[in-house]
Amino acid sequence: MNILQINSSARSEGSLSTRLADAIVTRLREALTDTRLTVRDLARHPHPALDETALTALFTPAEQRTPEQAARVALDDALIAEIRDADVVVLGVPMYNFGVSTQLKSWIDAISRAKETFRYTENGPEGLLTGKTVYAALARGGVYRDTPADSQVPYLKTVLGFLGMTDVRFIYAEGLAMGPDAAQQSIARAQAEIEAALA
Repeated sequence: MNILQINSSARSEGSLSTRLADAIVTRLREALTDTRLTVRDLARHPHPALDETALTALFTPAEQRTPEQAARVALDDALIAEIRDADVVVLGVPMYNFGVSTQLKSWIDAISRAKETFRYTENGPEGLLTGKTVYAALARGGVYRDTPADSQVPYLKTVLGFLGMTDVRFIYAEGLAMGPDAAQQSIARAQAEIEAALA
């Protein structure tokens, strides 16, 4: 069982979304035998953004790429290989300005490649990253669950589903900026959600 953990907080230390992702992985490894864990910390090792240089490299035929272009594409190739090999994906997802972090968006852009992780058919797009379970640990300062202000969950369901990952399970830690008591209660509820999700 291959587990891929993506920590997408801008903070390499003290991130609650990472703490929750760690808890999910710990619980998974207790429940499963013979697991292999790959952790990608996007704060310590940020992935470059999708910019003009990257697009030019991606749309240049492989045999015509410069060494610099080949090296840039290889960075995305490594992330695609990791997600392909994963049976379970655990995402640590903080909320920044009502959306996902730049770090997570860059990871999503890197793994979303036509003919590699999705393809277009006469019946519409088809995701190629099938057969995976995704756990997303959401950490938020306010309370947004099931409200119009929650842009994260619809976005993640859409983009992951587009790539073929339709079994997405969300763990919520909310109200973290609403005082120590609210934060403590929220973390306890999130831990209970983890236990319920992995029972």
